[in-house]
Amino acid sequence: MVIKVAAGIILRDDQVFVALRSSKQHQGGCWEFPGGKCESDEDPSQALARELQEECGIEVVEVSPFEVIRHDYPDKSVELHFYEVTDFEGEPRGKEGQDVAWVSYDGLSKLTFPEANVPIVQALMQ
Repeated sequence: MVIKVAAGIILRDDQVFVALRSSKQHQGGCWEFPGGKCESDEDPSQALARELQEECGIEVVEVSPFEVIRHDYPDKSVELHFYEVTDFEGEPRGKEGQDVAWVSYDGLSKLTFPEANVPIVQALMQ
């Protein structure tokens, strides 16, 4: 079974908002683009809006598809739907107690991301 996930590349000026995954989660201790699993009745853009409200406390205003990546980990397969979030209301924060940061594009290379996120990091750094 493939787990469908929506992830937001939240942009402001020349920076990207990222969150640290809890050590209790799959790929824990890695940084990520915030988002989460799609419910059975949601399309990825709906899931993204819900997840970013729940995790980061923002309302998505403008979003555009960035890339879809299918990745097989040893224990699960994921289909990640990445969206650029270029306009939002509120100030993103870690509503679930997670560490968060605004990072420059170049600064992304200093962080550890899950394998499935690496192509996105590389694309943003170009």
